[in-house]
Amino acid sequence: MKILFIHQKFPSQYKHLAPALAADPANQVVAMQMQPDAPSFPGIQTVYTPLNRINTPGIHPWLIETETKAIRGEASWHTAKALRKEGFMPDVICAHPGWGEALFVKDVWPDSALLSFFEFYYHAKGYDVGFDPEFPSAEDESCCIRMKNINNLLALEACDSGISPTRFQKSLHPPEFHHKISILHDGIDTNTVLPNKYASILLKNEGITLTRQDEVITFVNRNLEPYRGWHIFARALPGILANRPNAHLLIVGGDGVSYGRVPDDYVSYKQRYLAEVVDRIDMNRVHFVGHVDYSSFLTILQISSAHVYLTYPFVLSWSMLEAMSAGCLVIGSRTAPVEEVIQHGKNGLLVDFFSTDELTAAIDEVLSHRDRMQAVRDQARTSVLEQYDLWSIALPRQIALVKKLAKRIRQ
Repeated sequence: MKILFIHQKFPSQYKHLAPALAADPANQVVAMQMQPDAPSFPGIQTVYTPLNRINTPGIHPWLIETETKAIRGEASWHTAKALRKEGFMPDVICAHPGWGEALFVKDVWPDSALLSFFEFYYHAKGYDVGFDPEFPSAEDESCCIRMKNINNLLALEACDSGISPTRFQKSLHPPEFHHKISILHDGIDTNTVLPNKYASILLKNEGITLTRQDEVITFVNRNLEPYRGWHIFARALPGILANRPNAHLLIVGGDGVSYGRVPDDYVSYKQRYLAEVVDRIDMNRVHFVGHVDYSSFLTILQISSAHVYLTYPFVLSWSMLEAMSAGCLVIGSRTAPVEEVIQHGKNGLLVDFFSTDELTAAIDEVLSHRDRMQAVRDQARTSVLEQYDLWSIALPRQIALVKKLAKRIRQ
């Protein structure tokens, strides 16, 4: 087979699928991406796609994202034409269309099967936007979102087949396209992400070593922001620390913004919500570790006594499933993406997203009954093994789908 991958930051969602296909000498694997210093992978030809223009100054604000995606799509169109001129004709194109790179690939290769990754379809109310009353929608928000979905609609129309990682994420897309979309998670490497009773971590600045015998409450975001409940968790800190005088909190995440609006006052969300509580908490027991490497991230999960995962009704984070795979006791928000995975009292606990009291009480319950909660931890890992395991479930299904599409094209 000849397979083309398109992702602005390759490999991302394809970090296992692409190498697995490239390991077969009968396959030719090419990846288009937009990182000039992208990592290389054995057996994969990576092609850099530079942008050749910028947004039009003064363009209508509702069109900025649409134009951005058209610019990125045009750049990828030029790269695709160059590959075709060199004789590369993919059987299957695996693309994340979210940023526009896949907009015009079917215009270059109309006979190739396009398998698109459908991560999120935007809505003006009740999901990422219009869920949190603390952040009311702008007057023109629904108009902006309608325009933002132009790219999603074009991607749905153009693809031959699609993937969404969860039922919730698929459900957000227009029903008339559901027949195209398979529910297929990227997969969790449970051979790597697993419990380790001997794990420990040294906090060098504080001179503290933490292990599974300590009370360690963990919270992980790419960036500390409202979409992932940082404001709620921060406001719960005084109650958590008062209830648990021996607990330490390990907080992973940066000061930037991954999702949603940048704060109007240019103060990071981390600083804004920490400032609300800092005079009421013992900062010697609250440890902000920023961004960490993957090995340190896994160790943090392995020593966790209680892992808090809060999210808007939005894309489900890999980190929640990784926490479960590591044997964490996950206390998650009672929001749709989390409820798809966690059954309250069986493989984790659920709390109201907005309730600091519920969150504080759940953490106290977990830490007060650690032995009794072991069965919940064990079931959390079992759930991931049975539904999201990379090697036995996700990757074989992904490869089978690619092969199916390639066979269909050749018929």
